[in-house]
Amino acid sequence: MLRNPTSAHRLDILDWLKDPAAHFPPQRHTDLAEDGVTVRAVAAKLGVSRRVAGTHLALLTRLGLLRTKRIRHRTYYRRDEMRIAEVARMFEKGW
Repeated sequence: MLRNPTSAHRLDILDWLKDPAAHFPPQRHTDLAEDGVTVRAVAAKLGVSRRVAGTHLALLTRLGLLRTKRIRHRTYYRRDEMRIAEVARMFEKGW
């Protein structure tokens, strides 16, 4: 899931969300680091449609690597650092 041609986008998303303020423009009603970023922001950064960006974000969320937060009518995505560390440990152990 993270090692095919489209996986580069997913790895980019995970990397950008380490420091969202460095990679995404400020948002009006939310804090990038605390709340996350929207599908629209990720789509613009990737240069793809919101549907494609949403598919990547949905997969990363299902894997537990991202958390979501609803604010107003939008969903915001941010990294789940504990889950990412857990997955990294599994790979280190030869999982």
